[in-house]
Amino acid sequence: MHTWIRNPSELQAAVERLRAGAVMALDSESDSLHHHVEKVCLLQLAAESGEAYLVDPLAFRDLSALGPLLADPGLVKVLHGADYDVTTLKRDFGFTFDGLFDTMIAARFLGRSEIGLQALAAKELGVTIDKGSQRDDWSRRPLTPRQEHYAAEDVRHLHVLRSRLEAELRLAGRLDWVLEECAAVAALPAAERRRDADAFLRVKGAARLPRRAQAVLREIYAWRETQALESDVPAFKLMGNEALLALAQAKPADEAALLATRGLSPRVRGRAGELLDVLRRAQELPPEAWPTPARKERPVLKPAEQKRIERLRAWRAEEAARLSLEISVVLPQRLIDRLVERAPHSLPELRQVEGLRAWRVEAFGQALLERLAG
Repeated sequence: MHTWIRNPSELQAAVERLRAGAVMALDSESDSLHHHVEKVCLLQLAAESGEAYLVDPLAFRDLSALGPLLADPGLVKVLHGADYDVTTLKRDFGFTFDGLFDTMIAARFLGRSEIGLQALAAKELGVTIDKGSQRDDWSRRPLTPRQEHYAAEDVRHLHVLRSRLEAELRLAGRLDWVLEECAAVAALPAAERRRDADAFLRVKGAARLPRRAQAVLREIYAWRETQALESDVPAFKLMGNEALLALAQAKPADEAALLATRGLSPRVRGRAGELLDVLRRAQELPPEAWPTPARKERPVLKPAEQKRIERLRAWRAEEAARLSLEISVVLPQRLIDRLVERAPHSLPELRQVEGLRAWRVEAFGQALLERLAG
């Protein structure tokens, strides 16, 4: 069973019941697949007893009563794949987080090959979770019984899953590793809504375009964003990135050629003349108005630095095999690059390397220093 929370007094009552326990489960649902301006549409909470609450932020926006629970380090908050929930809840409601336990991170640090909630629930708990509503439009009301069941099930089993994974982590001596990673997720900044003027450069293939074609891509990308804002339809549903790139390369001069482009929505097709005008104006821009993206020069590695990278990679592969972990858990490539760049000579210097984490210094510090020293 689950209880709907649709006003501040109901939320306060649920908070008091959750506060009585030591652990609560949390999840959220948003509408990014159906609206251009994404928002959190549902929060799911569950007590250790299994009682689930569905909080409807579309019925009331004042969720401040929940804030002290989420910020309380003494109350464990169990989530699965917490980074998205944390950043969007911070953005929409200004929450802060402490005391997180992410069952996805826990599964990774135990070397599980499948870390999705559905797979873990089936393997660890023998429970089948129906994920058929995962891509639904959660801004629509009322929710169907199937959606309500899906939302409640997403948190109801997290308590037992956390208990089992935590016990195994203790035996493996990796619980502190996971808790440190979870603390880093809790500290993530809020998701941002600001528009990035250089976002068009993240379209796959944009970097290989000539500057004039990049100017065209920039202008039609901006036009697509305007259409998405006006219609509140996700930009990718109006015109996919593949279509953007195709238009920037082909630069169709007439409506027939434009409409032959694959991936245009009915709304875009209905405004073909307007899009043609954008294309024409973009092609008429002078060279000084073309994009001049800063090129990231790849540093030329010295032979000694390349050898350090090779030694670290070889050690990482051996250590990952010994611990039955992915190599990216043991030491991701970005940290290898950072270690070689910083070249620490002692454990205190190693602790200053951004992102390395205390658990890696404790578990692997001496080995890392030896590989760096050669």
